[in-house]
Order: sequence, then structure tokens, then C-alpha cells
Amino acid sequence: MHLSRVDLNLFVVFDAIYAEGGITRASQRLNLSQPAISHALGRLRRMFGDPLFARHGHAMTPTPLARQMIEPVRQSLQRLEVTLSKVDRFDAASATKRFTIGMRDVLEAALLPALMRTLAASAPRIDVNSVRAARAELESELSAGTLDAAIDMLLPLPEDIRRQRLSAAYLIVVARRRHPRVRAGLDLDTYLAQEHILVSQRRRGMSAEDFELSRHNLRRRVRLRCQHYFAACRVASETDLILTMPERYARIINGQFGNQLLPFPLKEPVYDTYLYWHANADADPANIWLRQQLLRTWQDGGALPGESRTPRRRRGRST
Repeated sequence: MHLSRVDLNLFVVFDAIYAEGGITRASQRLNLSQPAISHALGRLRRMFGDPLFARHGHAMTPTPLARQMIEPVRQSLQRLEVTLSKVDRFDAASATKRFTIGMRDVLEAALLPALMRTLAASAPRIDVNSVRAARAELESELSAGTLDAAIDMLLPLPEDIRRQRLSAAYLIVVARRRHPRVRAGLDLDTYLAQEHILVSQRRRGMSAEDFELSRHNLRRRVRLRCQHYFAACRVASETDLILTMPERYARIINGQFGNQLLPFPLKEPVYDTYLYWHANADADPANIWLRQQLLRTWQDGGALPGESRTPRRRRGRST
């Protein structure tokens, strides 16, 4: 099959169906009619001799060949888009575009309100899709263009994944206001004597605070392991369980619970937060604009009392 005989627009349709999971949503994304999308899919099926997508209920499930194709197709489309965009300037005020950003819910609460206020004023047709991206798949998603950018802790990623440090975050201990054993000063012995809440999306494994404790041959009793900090903060507000969590999010979410926020009694593990993007998008005007907005929002609207953009000196161990 010679490239000169291939309509490259078909691969744009292929990418949209794969991403949206159906013809209807793909037509809405591309602003094309459903018959036009179906016709393009038919041409692709004949071209490859494969159905590419099989209908299961209301969803279109990709075949093994489609799964094999999607990453190189997306990489090629992204490179082509970057090449074409280099000859033009990205005008956020008039552009119609959706950016997909990978971040955890902790960061969503801190970043998205200020970001969306900014976009409402200066980029009314720019949409944002914030998703949870598996760290093991971050490289492939940035490379394929399914993520335009991501914000996460420092990760061992290759040089093709560009990064910029945003800030250092720290741990804080959350306890209910009238906790009988936890007062304004929380020493290590008191901390270890309590029953704890651990928040993790994983079913097992150590948290950052447990890793830090293990470095000192210390252990705590985890009475509750749950998935979300909101639920954990509510449990802490209504029981004697205590919670250790990132300071930035704790100051946002605990306003409605009135919990105490106390320093973590060991040397605090520093969470260096980074902005990530792929080298393919390094010179893309749209991606540059997105990164600028994320950085500006983080610096202007995201810093909370007690958070540092540079590592602060760690406190010594309390006993």
C-alpha cells in the first residue's frame, strides 16, 4: 500500500473513534456527520481487511489490530500537527481545542479552580479534560498524544519526557479538633500510639509516610485503608483515627471538617511536583501555551500557606 494512495484524514477518524469509543461521539468531536464517520470507518476496514472496532452494547471495542495501530498512528498525527502548527501562532482567544492533562485528585482540587477561572476570561473555547493517568503508562500516553501534559511527583522517565519542577510539598497530620490524645504539639511517640488512616488507590503496599517510618525501624497501626482523602478526612473528624496526607490538599479539604492540622513528627518526605510533556510537543505553540497556563496558575493561584516552591530545611526527629 503506497502512502500516496492513502487518505490521511481516515486516521484522524480512526483516532477519534478509538478515543471516544463510538461513532456518535467521534462525529461530535470532529464536527462531522455520523454517516461520514461510518463511511470513513468502512474505508479503513477495507484498507486493512479488519473490522478494527466491534460493537459491544453502545461501545465500539478495538480489535487487536486497532490496539496495535493506535500508538504509531497517534504519534504520526501528533508530529504532523506540530509540524503544521509551527507555521502558525496559537491564538487561545479564538482557538477551539481540548487539552487532556493527567493529574491526581489531590492536584485537581488545588489547580483546576484557578485554571478554569483563567480560561473563562482568556480562552473561552478551550476545554480541559483532567484524567487519572497510570504512572506506568505516562511515557506512552505522552508519546502517543493521549495526554498533552501531566503533573505528578518525580518519576524515572526517559529523556524524551520533558519535565519542569513546580514545587515541594510536605506531609501533615490530620486529627479531629477534640481528639483526647492529640493536642497542638504532636510528638513521635504520640503519633505512633494512635490508630491511623492510609489513603491509597492500591489494594496493598506502603505509603510515603510508612516508607519514611520504616527508614527509622518504626511502624504504625493502620486501622483503615481507603481510596480518597475526602472520605478519610470525614472519618478523622468523627473518630479518633488520625490521617497523614499532603499539606497542600489538607488545607483545602479540611475547611469543611474543622480538623486539626499538625506537623508530621519525622523528617518530612518532600514531594517534588513536576510538570511533564513529550519532546514531540516541545515546540508546539498550543502545548507551549498550555504549559505556560499551568505554570502561571500554579505560581499565582496555587501556592498555599506552608507550601514552598523550593525545598525547605527538614525538621529533626521528635521523640
